Amino acid sequence: MPLPPYHLGPGILVKALLRGGFSLIVYGWAQVVTDLQPLIAILTGYGQRHGFTHTYLGATLVALFCAPTGKFLCEWVLGTLPLTPRGPVRVSWGVAWLSAFLGSYSHVLIDSIVHADVHPLAPVTSANWLLDLISPAALHGVLVCSGLVGTALYVAVSVVVTRRCERSRRAHGVACGGGGCRRGE
Repeated sequence: MPLPPYHLGPGILVKALLRGGFSLIVYGWAQVVTDLQPLIAILTGYGQRHGFTHTYLGATLVALFCAPTGKFLCEWVLGTLPLTPRGPVRVSWGVAWLSAFLGSYSHVLIDSIVHADVHPLAPVTSANWLLDLISPAALHGVLVCSGLVGTALYVAVSVVVTRRCERSRRAHGVACGGGGCRRGE
């Protein structure tokens, strides 16, 4: 099924670990763009379901498209939401590139394990050495667990940072920002 939520699990875990050094929106955008080709094949009945975008060559092109478009998409989406009083959200180019490449490459990696029509190293070889590495049920379990662990970790770190900020604010007059405590805000 195109655009499955399972692909977001690893992204949520990476977001929890890298926080502001990773964009879940750009990562998700790369996931969606990677699955546009299978979606079109399903809707029209033409083309290969897991074709070019499910190769590492295709994933590279997807990432090259998704980093700049995802950066601006992310800044636009987050800029329209009242999430932070500190002004518009900016995504660095490094964060955009990392997130787009992790999104497109992880998509190919995950689908290589469960779909026989994925040929990750095409056009060099049609071999898929990852096929059936683990069962689809086990893979889905790993992906869901990575998302749950990532969510729990993200929330736990956010709570700790917020509490630390509040203590510092009360003790030293330090204002709290989204990424931690800052003086003079």
